[in-house]
Amino acid sequence: MSKLKADVSIIQAGIFSQWDDESDALPKFMKATVHVPAILDIEFGFVAQIKKAKNQKLRYCIYHPDIPDDKGEVRPPFEGDVFVESNDWRFYLGDTIWAPEHNKVGKWRMTLALKDKVVADKTFHVHLHDEQSQVSAFWKHRGY
Repeated sequence: MSKLKADVSIIQAGIFSQWDDESDALPKFMKATVHVPAILDIEFGFVAQIKKAKNQKLRYCIYHPDIPDDKGEVRPPFEGDVFVESNDWRFYLGDTIWAPEHNKVGKWRMTLALKDKVVADKTFHVHLHDEQSQVSAFWKHRGY
């Protein structure tokens, strides 16, 4: 195993084009933000650049804001493992909003961990679309 210390940095975070799980290409970066409107099928997350960690197990986790499943039970975090493919690798971690949109509002925390240590952590604030419009209008009215 490598004695090099892994170097992980978030290089893009915000809204992306739809992710194609059939393709090796990362989704296209659209807008830098942590404020995401709860719009059906909007894709958001981050791209991390991982250096000096080839073949190490990377654990990803997405903590949803108490979203209920079909039985009314709170969904557990979405998590899994992948192996770092090269010594300079980019990994996309993201999610999308599905119907009904109103129960997806809240903080969505996304993390990456190597050797049980969190190395990337980003929280997105998903809000109803009209809430952000009201905040923008408030500041715009004041000249900002």
